[in-house]
Amino acid sequence: MRWSSFLKVAVAVAALAAPVAGAVAAEFDDGQINVTRDTLKGKRVGFVPISMGFDLPQVWYEGLRRDAERYGYEIVTRDANWNVQAGAQAINQLIGEQVDVLIVHPLEMQAYAKLIDKANAAGIPVIQINLKSLNTGDAYVGANWHSIFVQTGEEILKRCGKDAGGNGKVALVQGVLTTPGSQIGRQALADFFAEHPDLSIVADQAADWDATKAKAVASTILKQNPDLCGFIGFWEVQDMGIAAAIKEAGLQGKVALVTSGGGEQKSACDNVANGNFTVNVSYDARGQARDLGTVVTTLLQNKPQTPGSHPIGVYSHNKVITADNVNAGVCWSLDDVKKYGP
Repeated sequence: MRWSSFLKVAVAVAALAAPVAGAVAAEFDDGQINVTRDTLKGKRVGFVPISMGFDLPQVWYEGLRRDAERYGYEIVTRDANWNVQAGAQAINQLIGEQVDVLIVHPLEMQAYAKLIDKANAAGIPVIQINLKSLNTGDAYVGANWHSIFVQTGEEILKRCGKDAGGNGKVALVQGVLTTPGSQIGRQALADFFAEHPDLSIVADQAADWDATKAKAVASTILKQNPDLCGFIGFWEVQDMGIAAAIKEAGLQGKVALVTSGGGEQKSACDNVANGNFTVNVSYDARGQARDLGTVVTTLLQNKPQTPGSHPIGVYSHNKVITADNVNAGVCWSLDDVKKYGP
């Protein structure tokens, strides 16, 4: 063989052996992954949050978005924007569109109950996230509100009970009274206070999840109860108003503020670190995002024969955030969840 012919053959062999730029090896079939991808691809998941304007629905959505991109399903988000009627209308529309799974975040315990049954009757599995109607649908993913408020009671007892040298005087600032968190949480606190008579509720008012209103309510309570030992607030975002009232009265570090929330860095840990909150009982919304995605993919792959007939519950772990552990990685940021997942 001439040298030029040898070179031509060698180049041709090398070209055949070299990988094609941009080519991706086929995914290894473990006997399930292809079935999972084929089942999830093209499905539609309806999501009706109370509002997309705060951290909880944002981190839940981010968890769903990552799974949707991974498996090829679609998320159809309809923002209720704190309006129960708008939320009900959105749910009705998604039932009419026959989404494959429906996720609802009910502001009130009764508001969506009939619509959950309606969706189930139309063959659509329903998940409720962090706030729950009396009926479950197919799954509830979120906080155990009774447990959250027993924990807040225990934390206020450590600071205002007789063993702690406190006078036991505590004020409650609730949110919207018809929400599951307020209704279940208030009953849990009533039971807890009944078991601990050295604590007493000297004020109990609602601030409708509004920080401005919470500040006005808390300022009045502080004036009427100058020896108040502590507040229990019902949501960290609203309770920033209580923190502002305590600070304005020159009582930061003297009047305790125990609150609860989703564990986002700025809302939870930063406010414990700077003294606005004494304790934040977190229900870890980042963990909820992961749980929610898992339940969605489960229902999409194994649609119940009769939706609503065998509901399940996935309850969050509580994390008690104090000055002692605030820098121990107990909080999360949305930026990190976007980068690394829930």
